[in-house]
Amino acid sequence: MTSSTIFARRYDNGEAVRITIARDKITAVEPAWPDGPIAAWPYVAPGLFDLQINGYRGVWFNDPALTASKAIAAIEPYFAHGVTRLCPTLITSSHQALSTGFAAIRQACEQYPWLDHVVPGCHLEGPYLSGEDGPRGAHPKAHIRPADWDEFCDLQKTSGNRIRLVTIAPEVPHALEFIRRAVQSGVRIAIGHTAATGEQILAAVEAGATLSTHLGNGAHPIIRRHPNYIWEQLGESRLTASIITDGLHLPESVIRSIVRAKSVQQTIITCDASGWAGSPPGVYENDLGKVEVLDDGRIVVAGRQERDILAGSGAATDDCVAFAAKCGAATLREAIDMTCRNPTRFFGMPEQSLRPGHPADLFIYQPAEGGDRLHILVTMIEGTVRFGTVPSPV
Repeated sequence: MTSSTIFARRYDNGEAVRITIARDKITAVEPAWPDGPIAAWPYVAPGLFDLQINGYRGVWFNDPALTASKAIAAIEPYFAHGVTRLCPTLITSSHQALSTGFAAIRQACEQYPWLDHVVPGCHLEGPYLSGEDGPRGAHPKAHIRPADWDEFCDLQKTSGNRIRLVTIAPEVPHALEFIRRAVQSGVRIAIGHTAATGEQILAAVEAGATLSTHLGNGAHPIIRRHPNYIWEQLGESRLTASIITDGLHLPESVIRSIVRAKSVQQTIITCDASGWAGSPPGVYENDLGKVEVLDDGRIVVAGRQERDILAGSGAATDDCVAFAAKCGAATLREAIDMTCRNPTRFFGMPEQSLRPGHPADLFIYQPAEGGDRLHILVTMIEGTVRFGTVPSPV
């Protein structure tokens, strides 16, 4: 039996601990009793779980040419950001492109058991979304279509029943029946990219929707003061809110307001990284249009003098965790929980924590001076180091 030991401070209370790991499980968490100050000790936390990641460095999970190896290449870079689980997200595309993407992810997961652990499910964001400019966001209008249960069943079969979350606009034709059937089959439903009325949002919740996808984004630039589809979701206690806390998609005050309205326990942080995330500065183009990756990592619509219209997220999950804490929406401990414990709770999965018997899915980090980011030192998945090197005890 292989085993390893980690000496670090707990992320939740700062206690110096010795964590013993055997194979893929935590077997013991004990006080470390250091001889001197522990200021130089890193912190350890349960691995991050991002339920919305679209790809990496030019690879999109809904790419018509996606292969199993490309899917793996787009997932592995997130280990450097403390991510131990994620939902590959396929956005609005042709049926063939979606089918190819799900088939490639299935093949990769069936080929590598460790990847099947990293990917507890897939997220289908679209194509049953609003066709209006603004709410549609970057989703190609040509592929927006009414909710189609038969199409979804075909995609679900292709994925090997890996689609765990679907984002849908409640106002599209056949949406409510789709929501009911999806929920009955065990799939979670999120409201997003919508221009729905309050009545339509309420009907979707009554049918079983339980999440708002990146609340505050995928919306008209100017909307009615009230009521509107953002307020309706914010005030609906049965909806958990996912939010992009990269400091660009939402102002700090909006992040704080959403977290305080929903509570820390009912808010999930996502980076919603696009397929251009991690790409070097330059201009890129695919079926979604032409974008420019700027020197600071922002991804904007190409060809505009202002360079101020975002065309997706270029941030990683750990950056969003750090920013949520820095802007005062939550403590760093709470921000980590919003990106680890909350997604597992939302999906009804076993809780992930620093306790004996739990999977050894961990990341070790040091907060950067100023709190603007986290220095990820190690990411461990099922007891195997997938990024970095476990530091020796100080």
